[in-house]
Amino acid sequence: MSTRSEAVLIDVVRTPVGRGKPGGSLSGVHPVDLAAGMLQAVLDRNGLDSAQVDDVLLGCVSQVGDQSMNIARQAVLAAGFDERVPATTIDRQCGSSQQAVHFAAAGIAAGHSDIVIVGGVESMSRVPLGSSAAGGSPMSPRLRARYAEGLVNQGVSAELIAHRWGFDREALDAFAAESHARAARAWREGFFDRTVVAVPEAPDAVADETVREGASVEKLAGLPASFRTDALAARFPDLSWSITPGNSSPLTDGASAALLMSADRAERLGLTPRARFRGFDVVGDDPLMMLTGPIPATRRVLDRAGLTIDDLAAYEVNEAFASVPLAWAAELGADPAKLNPRGGAIALGHALGSSGTRLLGTLLDHLEATGGRLGLQTMCEGGGMANALLLERL
Repeated sequence: MSTRSEAVLIDVVRTPVGRGKPGGSLSGVHPVDLAAGMLQAVLDRNGLDSAQVDDVLLGCVSQVGDQSMNIARQAVLAAGFDERVPATTIDRQCGSSQQAVHFAAAGIAAGHSDIVIVGGVESMSRVPLGSSAAGGSPMSPRLRARYAEGLVNQGVSAELIAHRWGFDREALDAFAAESHARAARAWREGFFDRTVVAVPEAPDAVADETVREGASVEKLAGLPASFRTDALAARFPDLSWSITPGNSSPLTDGASAALLMSADRAERLGLTPRARFRGFDVVGDDPLMMLTGPIPATRRVLDRAGLTIDDLAAYEVNEAFASVPLAWAAELGADPAKLNPRGGAIALGHALGSSGTRLLGTLLDHLEATGGRLGLQTMCEGGGMANALLLERL
């Protein structure tokens, strides 16, 4: 492999997002083939032979059923890659494919790799959320002993965040409606044309199926709370139970991929880097609140890079639930206009394993479209973790 070299970003692609239920636009496509299509697209768009690729790192959360047996390796083979190309599958929960970016960039910078394809896939229509826990429970006796009152699902954590930061139902729904408005405008203006590629097995999937143009606070107000139960209401009597399907990210199907390589190899191949990475971080945080990790992750990655929030032209903060980016923005003093300016996961969907590189592509395209130089991407993750990275447009 090469000597130490800076890792650069050459390209990012993704599928349109389909609703993660039977009948969704991508539900008829096996997740191995969804991922394989993105791997093929990366090669074709950049004139590479698969034998040049040192490794493939894909994120996937529910690694059972159609997504089992190291789906990254299955996708490499399904894409027709040289059989000598290795692959591995990563589970950092919602940040799985962002973690793949971190690992790949570190490997390139250390001189262990020259060309790495990263990405992720999740078919929530075929492998429903929670499938990997079927027939068992991750709550072992030791874990129960440490958290005697019990941990909660992410929706309840989102409720706890809304309560702690004082976001009422109207504020959550207003954020969700704006996410849809920004995403719809981005699609109308052709913003996603460079990054979204067709899925041959699903010719009718031409745009993100989850975007709802015309979504409004008034329309969202009629949706019921998603996570309230009598037992939870008794345990958390102060919660207003304002998290609904309308201000949460929908279950979705999708895949994405990005091409990273050493700056030296890119130069030798005649490929023009689109961006480089200014910093990475990953943190653990309170597993009960669970989704607050982007706050300390952002603070730490900015501090290590010698930057402030004001130095950034845009920030992609995954919209697992509206309360998550709202709390992040309140704590960081962020500009709402720079926060998910092309819409977020509430509108664009959250195909778990794919979302990290989906956000990366959206951030890169936005910096290029606006002339911005620096951007931040951060993801809240199950179990109370978060990844953050700083991207510099070249």
